[in-house]
Amino acid sequence: MTEWAQVIKNGWVATGAVPGPGIDEFAAAGEVVAALAGPRGAGDTLLAVQHPHRTPEARARGLSLTDALPLARRALDRLRTTAYRRVTDFVAPYRVDGPDGTAIGVLCLVDPAAVDGHGMSRVRHSEQVYPQVVAERAAMLAGLGCATSAAMLVPVSGGEGLTATVQRIVGALGAPAVSTTDAAGRTHRLWLLGPGTDQDTLLTEVRRHPLVVADGNHRLAATVRASSNLLALITAGPALRIGSIHRVLTGTGLTAADLVQAWQRAGLNVRTIDEPATPAEPGGVTVRTPAANLRVDLPAPGPGEPLPRIDHALVEQLLIGDALGIDPQGPHVHPLPAGHATDQEADAVLQLAPVPFADVLAVHRQGRRMPRKSTYFTPKPQSGLLLADLTG
Repeated sequence: MTEWAQVIKNGWVATGAVPGPGIDEFAAAGEVVAALAGPRGAGDTLLAVQHPHRTPEARARGLSLTDALPLARRALDRLRTTAYRRVTDFVAPYRVDGPDGTAIGVLCLVDPAAVDGHGMSRVRHSEQVYPQVVAERAAMLAGLGCATSAAMLVPVSGGEGLTATVQRIVGALGAPAVSTTDAAGRTHRLWLLGPGTDQDTLLTEVRRHPLVVADGNHRLAATVRASSNLLALITAGPALRIGSIHRVLTGTGLTAADLVQAWQRAGLNVRTIDEPATPAEPGGVTVRTPAANLRVDLPAPGPGEPLPRIDHALVEQLLIGDALGIDPQGPHVHPLPAGHATDQEADAVLQLAPVPFADVLAVHRQGRRMPRKSTYFTPKPQSGLLLADLTG
C-alpha cells in the first residue's frame, strides 16, 4: 500500500497559545481534574475537550465520558472558530528543541491498518497497552472525529534521510506558521507544506521504512479500534532521548518494613540507602517511601529468557504481583514519567532505569513488545498546535 502516510485534508492550526492548561503536563487523571478545576481551566480549553468527563461541571453532574462527549464537541467547535485557522491538503514539517533533545520531522496522517507486501504492519506497536485507556481514547476519537494530539513514530532504519529532507524543505519555507515555547523550555516550530513536489518528496521519504511507536501506543491502539487514521509526528531525532517511567504504589497500606519483608521472602536482595537516585543502568530498582529509601537488586536472567530483558516486566510480575499480591494493572499501581510528581500520596515509588534505545530496537526485531509504559521518549510534539479532521 503506497498511500499509508497521507496529507491532512482538513486541519486547524493554532493562531496563538493553545487555550487553557498545558495538555502535555499531566500524567494522571487526578492531575487533569485539579487543572480543570483551577483558574486556567475555566471556559473552553483543549484539556477539557480531551477530558470532558473530568471537568467540574461533568463531575458535579455525574456525567460519564459518553454523556460528556456532546459538551466536548461543542467546545471544540467554538475553539476551532476562535483560536485556530483552517488549512487544507497539507503536511506540517515540525521541529522541537529543548533541554531533553531535538526532534525534526513531519506531522501527517498515517493509516494504522496498512501492511506491506509481506503482510507486516507499516506502523508497529512498541509497547503493551492498558485496555481501559485504549477504550476511553477510542471513544473520544469516534465522538470528536478530530485528533487533538499526535503520536510520535520513528523509522526502524534510514531516519537520516528523513531528517535531511525536512531540514532542506524548511530551509526554503522561511518563517514557521507557528513558533512557541512550552513550560519546560522547549521551542516548537511548525511549517505548512501544501501540494507540490516538496510535499510528494517528503511523503515518499516517510513511506520508505516501517515506523515504530516512540510515544503513543495507546493512541495507535485507539485509532485501530475506532477505524480511524492516526495523527503522527514522524521523526528520527536527530537527538531523541529516552527517560525513565517509574511505578507508584498508592492505597496499599504497605510500609517500608512490609516491602522489605515481602521482597526478601521472594529471595530478593534488599538494602537501605541514603540517596534515592534513579538507577543509571537496568538491573536494579530504587524505592522511595515516606520512611526509608531502598535498593532492590533484580535477579539475573534465567536460562532461555528472551534478551534484552526489560526491567519493567520483571518489576510488575515479581516485585508487585508475586511478592506483594497486587494486580499491576489495578488501581493501586500507576506509571510515573521521570520529572512528574505523583498526584496523590504514594506508599512507594519504584524507580527504574531508562531503557536503552538499542534494547527497544532489539525487542522490536524479535517481534516482541515492550511492557506498557516503559519508555519516555523526548522531546514530544506539543498537543493542540495542530488539529486534524479524521472524518474525511
